Amino acid sequence: MPNVVEPKLIAGNANQPLASAITRRMSIHRGVHIDLVDARVERFNDGEIFVEVFENVRGEDMFIIQSTSNPANDNLMELLIMADALRRSSASRVTAVIPYFGYARQDRRTKPRTPITAKLVANMLVESGISRVLTMDLHAAQIQGFFDIPVDNLYASPIFALDIREKFKDRMDEIMVVSPDVGGVARARELAKRINAPLSIVDKRREKPGEVAEMTVIGEVKDKICVMIDDMCDTAGTLCKAAELLLDYGAKEVHAYVTHGVLSGPAVERISNSVLKNLVITDTIAAPEPVKGCEQIRILPTAPLFAQAILNIWNGTSVSSLFETSTMEPIYEGVFRS
Repeated sequence: MPNVVEPKLIAGNANQPLASAITRRMSIHRGVHIDLVDARVERFNDGEIFVEVFENVRGEDMFIIQSTSNPANDNLMELLIMADALRRSSASRVTAVIPYFGYARQDRRTKPRTPITAKLVANMLVESGISRVLTMDLHAAQIQGFFDIPVDNLYASPIFALDIREKFKDRMDEIMVVSPDVGGVARARELAKRINAPLSIVDKRREKPGEVAEMTVIGEVKDKICVMIDDMCDTAGTLCKAAELLLDYGAKEVHAYVTHGVLSGPAVERISNSVLKNLVITDTIAAPEPVKGCEQIRILPTAPLFAQAILNIWNGTSVSSLFETSTMEPIYEGVFRS
């Protein structure tokens, strides 16, 4: 019988814990040991990035696991250089697994003489030799159209739905899903539909990026357990102000579920001093010690989902099946048990 060739994974320095967790989950699924390809990704004294792959990857189906999180430019260059190294080593296909896609907020021209950097990044990824992209909760859905290669955009909402059902199983009738801005209504509606909960919106108006001038609540949140849902949290200013506003409108308590915990600058301090009961994030971005040490922040694993998605891509089976909560339940069995 011919040998069954397993998918091969390689990781940059952006999120090594997640890469290792994905290989562990895939080993369990496949019943064979799957490990990261032996390679070195390091820097010269002047900051230039150098990649060397120590294993034969000729004809292999390769998956690069690399978020383009802070430092975004370094991690993006690592990804591009790894892709080039694999292409020049005759890998049959290179898939970029980018749990957090940096520069996604620059997806359109908001003012004259400004770039569309998300499109530029997409062009660079394609030119580097990447033939497919797997990511999670893109800031804007149209970014998929920036690529001339297939893009699989996974969603964290099935994971959040499972967690909410476990943590609030005796109080589900009190849950109110809240979108922290009008632009996130579709994301919030999707979660509300999954857990059969009503939807409310916080309408915010910005004077300039990072500063909110005015906020109002659309919908009745009195005596409700408000669950805010968003794709990313950067400095946490808007999130903390929205939580205060919801309590002013009579909410019983406020929780937040955010896919990408960017959490830069004063974010952790703001969350610690805020009225938020909990901020739940995923591990698409490697959490620094201040985030791990914050009692109000809880981190959900994405490795089970990414491991299954990688296997589906490798097998040529459906990735969209992972959008369903019923499909996610066996993948995450036992993960959210108290």
